[in-house]
Amino acid sequence: MSVPTADKLTIVIASPLETEFVDRIRAFDPDRFEVVHEEDLLAKPRYVADHNGAPRTLTADEQARWAACLQRADILFDIDRLDPINMPTNAPKLRWVQATSSGIGEFLKRTKLEDSDIIFTTASGVHARPLAEFTMLGLLYFFRDVQYLNQMKRAHHWERYTTPGLDGARVLIVGLGSLGREVARDCARFGVEVWGARRTQGGELPEGVTRLVDQRQLLDVLPEVDALVLACPLTDETRLLIDRPQVEALKRGAVIVNISRGGVINEAAMLEGLQSGRIKGAALDVFEVEPLPKDNPMWDLPNVLISPHSASTVAAENSRIVDIFIDNLGRFTRGEKLRNQFDKARGY
Repeated sequence: MSVPTADKLTIVIASPLETEFVDRIRAFDPDRFEVVHEEDLLAKPRYVADHNGAPRTLTADEQARWAACLQRADILFDIDRLDPINMPTNAPKLRWVQATSSGIGEFLKRTKLEDSDIIFTTASGVHARPLAEFTMLGLLYFFRDVQYLNQMKRAHHWERYTTPGLDGARVLIVGLGSLGREVARDCARFGVEVWGARRTQGGELPEGVTRLVDQRQLLDVLPEVDALVLACPLTDETRLLIDRPQVEALKRGAVIVNISRGGVINEAAMLEGLQSGRIKGAALDVFEVEPLPKDNPMWDLPNVLISPHSASTVAAENSRIVDIFIDNLGRFTRGEKLRNQFDKARGY
C-alpha cells in the first residue's frame, strides 16, 4: 500500500454518527485530514448505532451537495448507501472505506464493489462480545428451560423441577475467528466442553477449545454435541454448510444458536426439526430473508428465540468502530496494511 501524499485528505462521514465521535476523528490529525460531516444529508438513526437510518429522500439541492461531498472524498466512514453500486464513479478519488459491519462480503459481491480498487476494512471484532453474550443467553435459555419457567409463571403454578444445565454440556462452535473464540471462552467458563470447527487445522487450540474439527467432517461429530453455534462468515464455502443432512445428524434435543448469517444453515430443515421437537430450541439472530416475513412459522414456535439481527448492537458500538477507524488512519498515513482489511479471496 502506497503512503499518501502530504496533501490533506478528505474523510466523509457517510452514515449516522454521533457528534462526539465525529469530533474524535477530527482531533486525530487535523493537519492531515479534513472531516466532512453533513448531518442533515444523512439518514436519521432509529436507535443507537443505526448505520442505515430511516429511509431518506433528498431534494435536488441536497443531492447536489452530497454529490459534491463524494467528489472530494479520499476516505469514507461507512458505505454510501444512497448509491453504493456507483461509489467508484461518484467518488473518483476514493481509496478506502471503513465499513461499520463485520460481514460485508455478500454486499461487496452483489454490488460488484469487490472488483473495484477501493480498499475496504470491516468492523470485525467490535461485535464479538455482544454476540457472545447473545449466545450465552440462548444456551442458558434452553439449558435452564426458561420456556418452562414462563409457562409455570403464567399458570401461577409452583413446582420444583430439574434442568440439564450447561455445566458438562458439549458445544460445537463453527467458525473460530474473533467471534467464535469469544464464544468459546464464555462457554468454557460455564463448564462447557467446547469443540471448534474451522477451515484450517493445526496450530494451538484457541482458549477454551478442547478439540478441533475439520469443517468437512461435521457430519461425523454433530451426533455427539448438545448444541451447535454458528459463528462463521458467509462465503461460497460456508453457504448451506449446515444443510439438511447436517441438521438431521444433530443429536435429538440439541440446541442451535445462529449468530452468523441465515444462509449458513438450511432453514427449512431446521424449522422441521424445531416443529417436531427433535431440535430442542434455537436462538436466532439471522435468517435467510430479513426482515423475517410475518407469516414465517418461526414467529409462533415457543422453542425459538428471535432477535431481529440486533444481537451485535449495543450502545458502545460506534465508539468501538471509531477506535478501529482511528487506528487505521494511523496505519494509512504510515503506509501499513490496515486492520480488518477485506480479503477478496476469502470473502471476508
